[in-house]
Amino acid sequence: MKPVYLDYNAATPIDRRVLDAALPYMTENFGNPSSVTHSYGWDADSGCRKAREQVAKLMGVQPKEIYFTSGATESNNLAIQGVTQFFFNHKQKVHLITTPTEHKAVIDVVKKMGEFGAEMTILKTNKYGQVSAEDVKKELRPHTRLVSVIHGNNEIGSLNPIREIGQLCRENKVLFHSDAAQTVGKVDLTDMKQYCDLLSSSGQKMYGPKGIGFLFVREEIRELIQPVLFGGSQERGLRPGTLNVPAIVGLGEACRIFIEEHAAECSRLCGLRDQIIKKALALSSRIRLNGHPTERLCNNINLTIQDLSSDLFALGLSGIAVSGASACSAGAASHVLKAIGHSDAEANSSLRIGIGRMTTDADADLVIEKLKNLLDLEESFKA
Repeated sequence: MKPVYLDYNAATPIDRRVLDAALPYMTENFGNPSSVTHSYGWDADSGCRKAREQVAKLMGVQPKEIYFTSGATESNNLAIQGVTQFFFNHKQKVHLITTPTEHKAVIDVVKKMGEFGAEMTILKTNKYGQVSAEDVKKELRPHTRLVSVIHGNNEIGSLNPIREIGQLCRENKVLFHSDAAQTVGKVDLTDMKQYCDLLSSSGQKMYGPKGIGFLFVREEIRELIQPVLFGGSQERGLRPGTLNVPAIVGLGEACRIFIEEHAAECSRLCGLRDQIIKKALALSSRIRLNGHPTERLCNNINLTIQDLSSDLFALGLSGIAVSGASACSAGAASHVLKAIGHSDAEANSSLRIGIGRMTTDADADLVIEKLKNLLDLEESFKA
């Protein structure tokens, strides 16, 4: 029997309604949306147009400001590389600002741009992994071109004040990008256009298909971003390649569901999250919560069990599927936990619990049972 799935920050199961919406575009509506001379292409194009409108409605933006990609990793690359390349093409200096708690799909891209000649600043965070607008303001330079700050952290769940940071950037005529892979589908982002110039997300984090994502590009700054792939005119020339129609339609349906149901769902998940945190911390003074206690994702719990051997995790937590870090950093001590002051040993004695749409009260109780079993197992080994 498979373990109970509690790793929703890595990937979410596809909602059956999403699958039902996408399936016709794998069968009878299989055409290429760029085929403009017959009904197969028209039907596929119609599905993509509807999905683009659904994503745009979720974000409170214009459909033409949504660009489909293969996921948040590609969206992050397109935003950061695309802006950097624009200024390089115009023989201008580039300074980039980001944080040490970003997903690797941001921080590694910024570092790569540094190899190509961009200056970069990686801000320090507070103990919760957050940065402030004031932190950013201190590091602004005349040639700062882009600030990239994650909205909701994929490992420790902390939320950054991206509205305040975005407002600062807008006032200083600096482009602002946010990796919102963890918050689209969990947080109301309909006002983001007032603060963000570029925003990335992914379908697989919101009960949609894998292999699909989008980049929001504010229309007023569209000319300041260059494509990083070439070979077609799709997505207004910014992202060439045949559109992944079934996944795009599925993403649109996932957005429609969130618009209708997010208030009740987020309220339930916050209650379940807080219940797990409270009971877990009561088990032992050695268990501590990582990330901000309240300014955090509604579905994220990240715990460190001090002085616990990481070898015991597989035994003590059998029956539940949780992780120690980002799925993209498997096998290494979490750079996010290390950025907030954890040693390698502490980082390796931490676990991320991600709850979601299909998580029940019984699943939450099972988490606490497994944590207690883990501590009991440790005592038996000491004896």
